[in-house]
Amino acid sequence: MEGKKKYITAEELKKHNKPGDLWISIQGKVYNVSDWAKEHPGGEIPLLNLAGQDVTDAFIAYHPGTAWKYLDKLFTGYYLQDFQVSDVSKDYRRLVTEFSKTGMFETKGHVAFCSLASVAVMFAIVLYGVLRCDSVWAHLGAAMVLGMLWIQSTYVGHDSGHYQVMSSRGYNRLAQIITGNCLTGISIAWWKWTHNAHHIACNSLDYDPDLQHIPFFAVSSRFFNSLTSCFYGRKLNFDPLARFLISYQHLTFYPVMCVARVNLYLQTLLLLFSNRKVPDRAFNIMGILVFWTWFPLLLSYLPNWPERFMFVLTSFAVTSIQHIQFCLNHFSANVYVGPPNGNDWFEKQTSGTLDIACSSWMDWFFGGLQFQLEHHLFPRLPRCQLRKVSPVVKDLCKKHNLPYRSLSFWDANVSTIKTLRTAAMQARDVSNTAPKNLLWEAVNTHG
Repeated sequence: MEGKKKYITAEELKKHNKPGDLWISIQGKVYNVSDWAKEHPGGEIPLLNLAGQDVTDAFIAYHPGTAWKYLDKLFTGYYLQDFQVSDVSKDYRRLVTEFSKTGMFETKGHVAFCSLASVAVMFAIVLYGVLRCDSVWAHLGAAMVLGMLWIQSTYVGHDSGHYQVMSSRGYNRLAQIITGNCLTGISIAWWKWTHNAHHIACNSLDYDPDLQHIPFFAVSSRFFNSLTSCFYGRKLNFDPLARFLISYQHLTFYPVMCVARVNLYLQTLLLLFSNRKVPDRAFNIMGILVFWTWFPLLLSYLPNWPERFMFVLTSFAVTSIQHIQFCLNHFSANVYVGPPNGNDWFEKQTSGTLDIACSSWMDWFFGGLQFQLEHHLFPRLPRCQLRKVSPVVKDLCKKHNLPYRSLSFWDANVSTIKTLRTAAMQARDVSNTAPKNLLWEAVNTHG
């Protein structure tokens, strides 16, 4: 019997899904990642969310071919019994292989260089507009340019978080800190923490942090049951305040987006000064200190407080275009409750994303993320390749009768507002089983 393969069932594998006891299956081989989870570059959360099941598609999506050699030391000696691959997964894996053979994952073009160059030019314009000009209109223009700078800088940070945009890992990490922490004031560590969880559990109401915006927004009435966030580890209380704010969320959406950066600054500070394990904590804090040195100093050169207020609000308002875009990609897509399932990777990505149709000359403006489905399916694919693979992805969705939604920027906004309004009207229903507030009910008795 020596040398004969040992098997475990899918039900037995599911039992190993807790911290300290994390097993996963990749192409039918079972691995123990309990200790590795703490060292995992993508963080512990993706492994916790997918533990106890086959994760082949997710592993292929996020890891280059060089990662396979590290699996051997984690092999348990077991194989998954009755291991099967769906037709969708077979086609998906075939595409990944084809893209790898043609070098699409390594061909990044000059996007990073051009983006960083444009950021440097815009920063120079901002400095000139504030330091050398006395006109309020020049200051207003500088604020708008600063908003565009933050948008483009964020795209570089996003790219460098998914794949190496620089010549080495060290330079790539430096680019992340500069474009994220130093220039935008938003920690790359916070972004990785939330973004990896978002990709793995795309549009899960209780696992995807990018949908958990109680008390301000709720994209589904299922939030009215006070769901527990498995990401934050706390209950998302649908209390009277949340009911009131969500009842008007379709009206407050754009105003809130104009000041959404305040929340991102707060979330950054809460993470960096928390008890959580944060990779490169000191490096991240230093980058944040750089931002909170140059930005207030820049504002101090404006002549008075009204102009400073105008400058901040204008720069935030311009950057809100990007915040809105991120919401458009997911808010009106399908949602579900529960952990992600490794067996329907492709299906979950198509269900939870929405593309924004635009001309190729606008790719710089959307940072490639208008191809949201393509990005979710192939997160390591450089943004300059996303438009090229879009027709292939569309054909694959059609072949397997899966949704491929692509709307214009205007129609995507309309769809998102409709989703928010639907939930708002449901929140106004006083018969909804949520905490009661008699004053609120009296004011809203007639809708």
